[in-house]
Amino acid sequence: MRKMSLTPAHIARVHRVVADEPAAAGPMHTDADYAARVSDILASHPAPDRPTGLFAYGSLIWKPEIPHTAETRARVHGWHRSFCLRQVRYRGTPAFPGLMMALDRGGSCTGVLYTLPEADLPGQLDRLFRREFTVKPITNMPRWITVDVGGQRQPALAFVMNRASANYAKGLTPEAVADVLARSCGHVGSGAEYLFNTVSHLEAKGIHDTGLWALQRLVADRIDARAD
Repeated sequence: MRKMSLTPAHIARVHRVVADEPAAAGPMHTDADYAARVSDILASHPAPDRPTGLFAYGSLIWKPEIPHTAETRARVHGWHRSFCLRQVRYRGTPAFPGLMMALDRGGSCTGVLYTLPEADLPGQLDRLFRREFTVKPITNMPRWITVDVGGQRQPALAFVMNRASANYAKGLTPEAVADVLARSCGHVGSGAEYLFNTVSHLEAKGIHDTGLWALQRLVADRIDARAD
């Protein structure tokens, strides 16, 4: 596996203890909201007679959250990984917002397709949705997309960026993203840690994302250049 420039030592320099500020993020989804989202996504299932697939492109690769019965590499066209989701909680604060990845329109990317167990699918999706989005209006939207697995196309659930959200950070350069990730930290950890985990787990699965690889080098350089 390639040797990353970004290391645990870099992450330790960015990490700090941060108090959670849930009210700063905005109004939260309720139990009824999550139940409605689960109902809607199941009602629109494009292949309800087949096992449900979940496309993972970021943190779901290293923290799947729900069980799966199989996993395989898959590619999506028309969507790409992007640090376009601005956050004032979790890996950022109101004083220094962080950035997390979402699937944004355009391009393509390779990730992992999980096959979800058929037992209690509504309950598993409820748990997954509560992890993926919390505030209103929704930022990381669940929707069905088409994935390519070895030349075979099939539907899968994915989380994509809501471009109408006020938290959509459009058109940031890699340098601008690196500036944020080299400093941002929230109560669950830093942006640098999030990037490190994503890149290292992609590499371990034989998936080399050239954009993320260049980004982790930029983040490491910025941390190294700091005097603190």
